[in-house]
Parts: sequence; structure tokens; C-alpha cells
Amino acid sequence: QITLLIAFICVNNSSWTDYSAYSFFQIVTMCDLVMILFFYIMHIFRVYRNLTCVSWPLAEFLHYLIGTLLLLIGSIVAAAKSYNITGLVAGATFGFLATILCVISMWSSYKVSCITESTSKCH
Repeated sequence: QITLLIAFICVNNSSWTDYSAYSFFQIVTMCDLVMILFFYIMHIFRVYRNLTCVSWPLAEFLHYLIGTLLLLIGSIVAAAKSYNITGLVAGATFGFLATILCVISMWSSYKVSCITESTSKCH
């Protein structure tokens, strides 16, 4: 969350001319921050207990996955269009760092595993 906030502040306080690339980056970082805050409030007030028709772990996982992919795309675009302006390079760097941290968080929180189970015969 802090890396997302730092990335947003770095890009917001820099002078930039390519409005489409950096407005996309700003929107993605703000949406990710709001999404994280929303699910945090859901956990604090235990709203998920009252709304049992929704699979909250799956909804949270999918939102984080989509947000992380959009953040990765936004960071790539921001890095490609930074034109060596230090604030924009720092914003893109913190965007990549936030992407890596989001992937690690999803991996550890939802126990995502890419290891396939092999069938072995016991002798």
C-alpha cells in the first residue's frame, strides 16, 4: 500500500506531457488503493458474514489479480514514456515494486501453487 502511494505521489508531482500514459497510471494506482481499503474495511467490520451469497475469498483474489495486472501494465507504460524524468522513473520503479509485492502477497495469502501433484505408486 505504501509503495502504491509513493508511486502515485511521485508521478503526480512530476511534470509530464504524455497525459494518457500517466493518467492511466494514476487511475490504476488510485483504484488499487481504494480496492485494498474496501476489502480491509470488509474484514474489519466482518461484512462478509452477512453477505453469504458472494464468495469473498474468490472475489478478493480476482480483484487483486486484475489490479496487479493493470498495475504491471501501467508501470511498463510509465517506464517506457518516462523520458528520464526522475519523478516518473521513481514512480514507475515503485509501481514495479508494488506489483512484485502484490504478487507475493497473493501467493502467500491465497496459497497459490504452481506445483502439480504427481501420482506415485508406493511399493
